[in-house]
Amino acid sequence: MDRLLRLVEEHGLRVIERPGPSCGGFEPTTSTIRLAPGMSARTACSVLAHELAHAVLGHAPTADPVLRARQEHRADEWAARQLITPGAYAQAERVRGPHLASLAFELGVTVEIVSAYQRMLVRAHPLGAD
Repeated sequence: MDRLLRLVEEHGLRVIERPGPSCGGFEPTTSTIRLAPGMSARTACSVLAHELAHAVLGHAPTADPVLRARQEHRADEWAARQLITPGAYAQAERVRGPHLASLAFELGVTVEIVSAYQRMLVRAHPLGAD
């Protein structure tokens, strides 16, 4: 979390805790990341990394569902790269097996972040591409 907060500061962003329609949000016009109060540490860390990704990647709010879905996937993948190392993921799989929720618990992130990490692994090492 400390590393994420340093990135927030480096990018001139501020973090506020306020309820909203979702666990978090990024408002580019005010450079503000909103986190919902009362989240677990692993959820707060994952949401902060995801919303920070929107800022770093220059995402703007959009009504286009295709563009929005692309932004969400990219934000999750950016967050996964910040929160999961290859060694930590390999160790989590050895300890917990392939179950997403178990992996998320072991890695201290949300299921969405683990899913994003797995998407990146598949792209990097497609089946049958030996």
